[in-house]
Amino acid sequence: MTEDVELLDDLLRLCAAAGAEPEVHHGPPGRRGGWERAPMVLVGDDAAARCRGAGRRKGVMLVGRDQDDPDVWRRAVEIGAEYVLRLPDSEGWLVDQIANAAEGVGRPALTVGVMGGRGGSGASTLACALAVSAARSGRRAMLIDADPLGGGIDVLLGGERAEGMRWPDFAQSKGRLGGGALEDSLPALHGLRVLSWGRDDEVVIPPQAMRAVLAAARRLGGVVVVDLPRRVDEGVAEALAQLDLGLLVVPGELRAVAAAKRVASTVGMVLDDLRVVPRGPYASGLDGRWVARATGLPLVGELPLEAGLLVSQDEGTPPGGSARGPLARFCSAFWEQVAAAGDASPVSRPPEGGTA
Repeated sequence: MTEDVELLDDLLRLCAAAGAEPEVHHGPPGRRGGWERAPMVLVGDDAAARCRGAGRRKGVMLVGRDQDDPDVWRRAVEIGAEYVLRLPDSEGWLVDQIANAAEGVGRPALTVGVMGGRGGSGASTLACALAVSAARSGRRAMLIDADPLGGGIDVLLGGERAEGMRWPDFAQSKGRLGGGALEDSLPALHGLRVLSWGRDDEVVIPPQAMRAVLAAARRLGGVVVVDLPRRVDEGVAEALAQLDLGLLVVPGELRAVAAAKRVASTVGMVLDDLRVVPRGPYASGLDGRWVARATGLPLVGELPLEAGLLVSQDEGTPPGGSARGPLARFCSAFWEQVAAAGDASPVSRPPEGGTA
């Protein structure tokens, strides 16, 4: 709502960048319910006085350019604005909010990263099983392979020939990706969407591309599982920064525990919530609780062995695909555990350039 031609041009440009089609008014819409039903209301400084009589609602933002306007806060209170935004400083944040409103974004996805304490620990198998288990329970699920040297997690799901985009298609992504567009572009396997690597291309994913993809995946809601490498480069650090919690899979061997402690030390510089998943068989004198104490990490539970896993995979059943198998039961118990503990509420991130 504005009659300021220059401000309107800016807001139309931001709406176009967010993929949203706005309605433009000089004041509150004349038709009944227009003010109340809109997912977001942007009120220009010049139109604030005309909006004083409108009903109070969420999602009202007062937008202008004057950085030193002493009366802006009074006008914001009068119309019940949640945020006061000054352009151009708040443009990036405002584009995200407009796009979220256009997509109908609700609760962000619970985002879980899985990594191995050493090579061959079974982290990718657990990541697949967690995603498959989440999808089977009715959750919206996405599995993201963040390990370019892992051979492609779509192979574990039997989907290496499935149609859809892979990481090389997103390597140059910057800014904001639409969550729905990302989901629709990825292979659909076993009830979930999967972002894996191409077969031939060796691609380095810049941190801005990792940020864009994971942010889009999180906005879809449900569950996002990220299969992570043991090394931490800039792209992996960006992925770690967007996780709600991480799982470190550690075989029950002294050497594996020693290696896992180094991984945990590096990952812990970025990720606050890292937990351990010990995996047997154990060396003499070791058990899951000992591994947890030795790594100094909270114990999630012991990853069970599942006989015939490779045979089942060759027959088209992915890890965790058999609902009665021990791996699937472990994953189901994990999802129930984090939901009961309140871990399904991802950390909130403060707005950049917006002032509450």
